Amino acid sequence: MTDTPTLPLADARIPVVGLGTYGLFREQGVEQVVTAVRAGYRLLDTAQGYGNEAEVAAGMRDSGVPRDEFLLTTKLPNGDHGFDETLASFDRSQAALRVDVVDLYLIHWPMPEVDRYVESWKAMIRLRDEGRIRAIGVSNFSAEQIDRLERETGELPALNQVELHVGLDQADLRRYHDAKGVLTESYSPLKHGSALAKDPVVTRVAEAHGVAWNQVVLRWNLQLGTVVIPRSTDAERQASNLAVTGFELTDDEMTAIGGLHP
Repeated sequence: MTDTPTLPLADARIPVVGLGTYGLFREQGVEQVVTAVRAGYRLLDTAQGYGNEAEVAAGMRDSGVPRDEFLLTTKLPNGDHGFDETLASFDRSQAALRVDVVDLYLIHWPMPEVDRYVESWKAMIRLRDEGRIRAIGVSNFSAEQIDRLERETGELPALNQVELHVGLDQADLRRYHDAKGVLTESYSPLKHGSALAKDPVVTRVAEAHGVAWNQVVLRWNLQLGTVVIPRSTDAERQASNLAVTGFELTDDEMTAIGGLHP
């Protein structure tokens, strides 16, 4: 087990820092997942659309860490919206992952031009009720789209994974999530890293806490109440991204970082 804090997610707990795995392929990708797990990561985020579910699952198995210590996330691809299509797509993901249960399954994008995400949501509710998924959620959904899910099915997503970083704090959507009891998960939390690494505000805060720029930025995300899934293939950066719970930003520091527009 690791000491990364967790938040409640349906009947499970989700670590507040996870590994984004986009672009991790083949044997090297498997090894990069193993390295991350050995550094302490227990939240692994993949997607059928990334084309690496098998690699992520292999890394999870090769790490030697028991399956029940992980929270494994994958996502429904854009071309598989619809009730029957979602059931078949989940079968493909489950086969690639070689797991009995997927911990968190998300609709990757709402695809409003197709307008079948409610049908997919109904299929996901069925899969969850059958015990094949522990928690269901969405990604890149607006408040209005989540409202429609609730209105037409009576079920809210446990989590909405959205792009969230310095310069895009998703304040309105986070307030909506909080009111509805939906967890916010940030992808691309280190976007604009080359600019932020040299920004005088970030640099000053990093020096004050004796940490690196990326740790400051991830800490800012966490103190907004989000889960973060930074992606890195470098072992040292993976470990650094995970070590963001031993310090706390002040209100003034949070405001200063939140005011940046890199």
